[in-house]
Amino acid sequence: MKRDFDLVRRILLDIEAMPPGDTAQGFEYQEYDHATIAEHVRLLIEAGLVDGEIGKTFGGIHFHVSGLTWSGHDFLRVAKDDTIWMKAKQTILKPASAITFDLLWAWLKEQAKQQLGLP
Repeated sequence: MKRDFDLVRRILLDIEAMPPGDTAQGFEYQEYDHATIAEHVRLLIEAGLVDGEIGKTFGGIHFHVSGLTWSGHDFLRVAKDDTIWMKAKQTILKPASAITFDLLWAWLKEQAKQQLGLP
């Protein structure tokens, strides 16, 4: 499975929209199967962007997500800007590029600083 940063962004947006105290046990997106979504949730938990637990059973991967971490909120604050996100997709998230999450995050922060006119 390849990481899909658009899916990462969608999951984070859905988690942000959850009411405080709620937990999510699944997300549904037409173009993604449950295993792919669950694997991306696992990556988000491992990256420290999401609070949650993940487990594997004979039925597949199951998870419970309780919210975004501080880092998750920071990342999403910039990634949710459609203009910056589209620029990221055109500039650094091209299919042939070998971008890491840390590089994407650094690039997004730089774009946000430029948008605000900060040095």
